[in-house]
Amino acid sequence: MRVKETLNLGKTKFPMRGNLPVREVERQNEWEENQVYERRQKLNEGKPTFVLHDGPPYANGNIHMGHALNKISKDFIVRSKSMMGFRSPYVPGWDTHGLPIEQQLKKAGVDRKTLSVAEFREKCREYALKQVDKQRTDFKRLGVAGEWDNPYLTLDPKFEAQEIRVFGKMAERGLIYKGKKPVFWSWSSESALAEAEVEYHDVTSPSAFYGEQVIDGKGLLDEDTYLVVWTTTPWTIPASEGITVDRDFDYALVKPAGEERKFVLAADLVEKCAELFGWQQYQVVKTFKGQELEYVTTRHPFYPERKLLTMLGDFVTLDAGTGLVHTAPGFGEDDFNVGKQYGLDIYVPVDDKGYLTADTGKDFAGVFYDDANEISLNKLKAAGLLLKYMPIEHSYPFDWRTKKPIIFRATPQWFASVDKIRSEILDAIDEVKFFPDWGQKRLHNMIADRGDWVISRQRVWGVPLPIFYGEDGEAIITKETVNHVADLIEKNGSNIWFQREAKELLPAGFTSEHSPNGKFTKENDIMDVWFDSGSSHQGVLALRDYLTYPCDMYLEGSDQYRGWFNSSLITSVAVSGHAPYKQVLSQGFTLDGKGRKMSKSLGNTIVPAKVIKQFGAEIIRLWVLSVDSSADVRVSMESFNQISEAYRKIRNTIRFLLANTTDFDPQTDQVPFEKMASLDQYMEIKINQFTKEILDGYAQYDFMNIYKKLLNFITSDLSAFYLDIAKDVVYIEGKTSQRRRSMQTVLYDVAVRLTKLLTPALPHTTEEIWKYLKEPEDYAQLAEMPEVFHFNDEAKKLALWEEFMAVRSDVFKALETARNDKLIGKSFEAHVTLYLSDKEREHLAALKTNLRQDLIVSALDIEDLAAAPETALKYRDRAVLVEHATGEVCPRCRMIKTDIGSDPKLPQLCGRCAKLVEEEFPEALAEGLTD
Repeated sequence: MRVKETLNLGKTKFPMRGNLPVREVERQNEWEENQVYERRQKLNEGKPTFVLHDGPPYANGNIHMGHALNKISKDFIVRSKSMMGFRSPYVPGWDTHGLPIEQQLKKAGVDRKTLSVAEFREKCREYALKQVDKQRTDFKRLGVAGEWDNPYLTLDPKFEAQEIRVFGKMAERGLIYKGKKPVFWSWSSESALAEAEVEYHDVTSPSAFYGEQVIDGKGLLDEDTYLVVWTTTPWTIPASEGITVDRDFDYALVKPAGEERKFVLAADLVEKCAELFGWQQYQVVKTFKGQELEYVTTRHPFYPERKLLTMLGDFVTLDAGTGLVHTAPGFGEDDFNVGKQYGLDIYVPVDDKGYLTADTGKDFAGVFYDDANEISLNKLKAAGLLLKYMPIEHSYPFDWRTKKPIIFRATPQWFASVDKIRSEILDAIDEVKFFPDWGQKRLHNMIADRGDWVISRQRVWGVPLPIFYGEDGEAIITKETVNHVADLIEKNGSNIWFQREAKELLPAGFTSEHSPNGKFTKENDIMDVWFDSGSSHQGVLALRDYLTYPCDMYLEGSDQYRGWFNSSLITSVAVSGHAPYKQVLSQGFTLDGKGRKMSKSLGNTIVPAKVIKQFGAEIIRLWVLSVDSSADVRVSMESFNQISEAYRKIRNTIRFLLANTTDFDPQTDQVPFEKMASLDQYMEIKINQFTKEILDGYAQYDFMNIYKKLLNFITSDLSAFYLDIAKDVVYIEGKTSQRRRSMQTVLYDVAVRLTKLLTPALPHTTEEIWKYLKEPEDYAQLAEMPEVFHFNDEAKKLALWEEFMAVRSDVFKALETARNDKLIGKSFEAHVTLYLSDKEREHLAALKTNLRQDLIVSALDIEDLAAAPETALKYRDRAVLVEHATGEVCPRCRMIKTDIGSDPKLPQLCGRCAKLVEEEFPEALAEGLTD
């Protein structure tokens, strides 16, 4: 019997390196072959439900880090809920309609002009399905579990039919109407946009102050007077129809020195404007309230025959400009509203592509709107009306797809009324729980402030608006016609709308007073894609009987407060009277390491596929666990290097646990808590506390806190404490001894609990671990989360051990000092004398533990505090003396002992090890194998 044979414990086949890029794929294939997701669903039948409804990513291009953050976070929740006693199916989805797909086909060389609408739409469909397959592969590679073979797609005929029915129910409530009002108009897309399709960028615009001569001053002003207006869109001056002032502001009539003309502007802005205009001296002739200016008319600066009306509005401010606002009702919501109030025409002299129309005159006709700025400024200057021009930087809306600026333009569009049900929507928000909680106020404010929703789009790749027109031009939207169209689309797909004539799409024998000759036409516009995804509560949740409506959670990026969270809420309240979700969790955006938005032009994008190839999906998953995703998240390749180190620590810790429980059978070798060693009881209490903390973290969706608790437990409680002590037990004590089995009971329990708790986050790794555990389930994913146990007198036990930890901390400080002084190397070279108070000695004695072993030193003495020599290091109410231990090193336990060779049969070993070896290997000793 050789000494090294007694050290052969602590070996395992669990590899030190995970080789994740290769083994993850093998494991995912195994899960799919063995239908692990489906088996989990089967296990959870009859349990309470928790349904997380997937917000559909757009089917275009490979996934980015934002996708990874989103999908992995959802996977954490779904997996944890599934293991915590909930039936939690996950149905992934895709948003498959919209302009970007049309644009991709154009880039690919598809000539739309040579194809019918239906043929072009079929190509869009084919492209979208290819993108879905590509992204599905990417998401599955991240280890996300779900119904990948049965996702929901917004192009699916059943989904489209449900969307049509949502439209129909909203029409029944009188929420759908057609109107001409300013909308976000994308000249680059040639379509109206919803608020959610607009992003803002800082731009520099030409700011112009100019005068408009009074024609009829209503007895207040003479014809030598000019109203000074301000605009940041000089290109809209050809469409100017009036001037807006505030009823309650004070306005001044100003006569600059050397000027024959007089000017009107807000009294509070006279001094500031005079400086801008170069009026070194001026006289305020009189002041008056804004309401006195109502109905004053002025002459249009470009078209002398056109009169401009002065109106009262509540949107005029004094923070910039002159207090008089140039008003073009065709190009702004406030302008539109005040213009309608005063009966003005809604004049829109700009076409779909952003060019001014012929009726603006030869100077402007056919000019792109942005180029018209310079023409307007030059004409004002030539007429002597331009008082000041200066560039101004401000935030301006852009088309989020084409990245081009948009314009506000009044066009005939179909709208969904938000105003009619605004109070219902706001009440519904109050019933929803938000993570973070500020999300509730944010969504509330957005709904409170938003206008009616423009739902029509001048494109072809989408769900048609199921609207017919009679011979007299009247729109026909009835329950009968809408449901008939929905049934046709459910059976044939939405392309049928573009393949058949209106008469063929109407119910058989349909008649209408608006078409005495039985002739009908159909609407050519499609629905806003946000109406598509915003109807998913009906197209998915209400349609699939194993899901729930409302669902438990929506989880998306914070931009979805004006997107999917918003559109889904409006449609759900409209058709059902409640929100589609009970909880909303929002996340920030993924930025590069310097806090910049990722973009190809900057070359700072990080593609998940690249990270997976180098590190494996588990490292991305652990990164997601580690970040505070409630705010914007920075990510770099260095981030993954750091996370790899954390992963390695986790893996090596579990490897130690497995290595030291290879000979442990939980069915026969487990030691009950009451019979455990005191140290082991302490760790059992600690692991149960840790279990509760992690389960609470999952329940509260606080992933970063889970990560912190995990790393702290592994580093502080296990590696730096318990596992360090464990080596002197599991390597040294008798194989089946009570002391070793007691510790193995804890080690095994820790291994099982850690594996289960980590499964939602690191399923590839935990399934690898699971094969080394002796648990009944085939897969960790089929197990339940560990229970949290409480023990008799656990508070008292914790208090005693916390006092030990304080003593240990001081001992370790003293050992570090001794190391620095070259007195010792490793801690087990030390002989420590502790000088403690009577009370502290009593507390440590009450632990009934081997303090020398727990402190990992070769010798330990405990003396009265009063006996502490000057050479001892003082720490608060205790003192520590460190000396080099005397004796020789035992090759088995590595401790320095004075009784080496006390057993002549084993002269190399200390007395403790000799006794243990004799008990463990009696036959070998009987044969004289003592070398």
